[in-house]
Amino acid sequence: MKVLALNASPRGGGQSKTEFLLNLLVQGMEESGAAVEVVALRQKKINYCAGCFTCWTKTPGVCIHQDDMTKELFPKWLEADLVVYAFPLYHYTVSAAMKTFIERTLPVALPFFEQEGEETHHPLRRDFPKAVFLSVAGFPEMSVFDQLSAYIRFLFGFRTESLVAELYRPAAESLVLPFFQEKAHEIREAFVQAGREIVQQGSVAPETMALLTQDFIEDKEMFARLGNAYWKTCIAEGLTPREFDEQGLVPRPDSIATFMTLLSMGFNPAGAGDTRATLQFDFSGAAAGSCHFRIENGRIEPCPGPAEKPDLTIDTPFEVWMDIMGGKADGQQLFMEQKYKVNGDLSLLMRMNQFFGK
Repeated sequence: MKVLALNASPRGGGQSKTEFLLNLLVQGMEESGAAVEVVALRQKKINYCAGCFTCWTKTPGVCIHQDDMTKELFPKWLEADLVVYAFPLYHYTVSAAMKTFIERTLPVALPFFEQEGEETHHPLRRDFPKAVFLSVAGFPEMSVFDQLSAYIRFLFGFRTESLVAELYRPAAESLVLPFFQEKAHEIREAFVQAGREIVQQGSVAPETMALLTQDFIEDKEMFARLGNAYWKTCIAEGLTPREFDEQGLVPRPDSIATFMTLLSMGFNPAGAGDTRATLQFDFSGAAAGSCHFRIENGRIEPCPGPAEKPDLTIDTPFEVWMDIMGGKADGQQLFMEQKYKVNGDLSLLMRMNQFFGK
């Protein structure tokens, strides 16, 4: 099988989740013997369709534009047995780069009108290749792809056998977060398996589809809190997401609830070992209140309010501890300067870097 995999993500350098999942799908296809060529559309010159219909009249089947689409990509598209259309979801449907590519396949059609049932369409000069659509989104619900799916099914509606699979992954950015790695591993393996099945049997098994589309964001409210903290931090620091990642920053909590979530996500079971302790935070200032964390058997449980018998209590202004948590201030120095107070087992304070990471 000859496969042309089109990556329409504008991002590269490890930032693109489209590329991340496409590479896994391609891995499975190649393991099953397919010859796959991956093309990054962001590196190609593809002009917009001019709507001149030269490809229908003066030069049948040949576009007026002499760009990478005409000279390279359109011939490869025609020759492929299968084309993978991979792109991030933009405004609930196809990204501009992929839409431009799709529109430039117009030369494969003839200008005449044909009726099939109650629908009118253009006949084709030749059948176009079978298709797999892969798209990713930041929102956690699968329903975010409904408009895209409707478009794709309409586009391939009169030749339903051409559409092999629709592979959609919501909450794609969360796939690289350590907190979600157990489920993310299942999803990664499912995309590889989907690649194998597409080549071997021309479809994706329902069990594989269920794994790669599974909902691993159980608490949507938590998801929103984390996402909002992330974007607020980017805005406050004047950074793009790429710059945020390159600087190794963490989102800055703006509430006790967000702090509890983020600290729990940063828990390091290996560093905690067999520690059994309760850590309490008494905050003053911007977000006054208390919360505590129970650490036991390599697990952490966040709890609102004060604990009955905490092993360590940290009494601190909220903003001071957020500076420490975000790496803007040195916790040991601020302790010496009495910017915050500690009661209980000081050894637990000294081991905080073991208990928590990113």
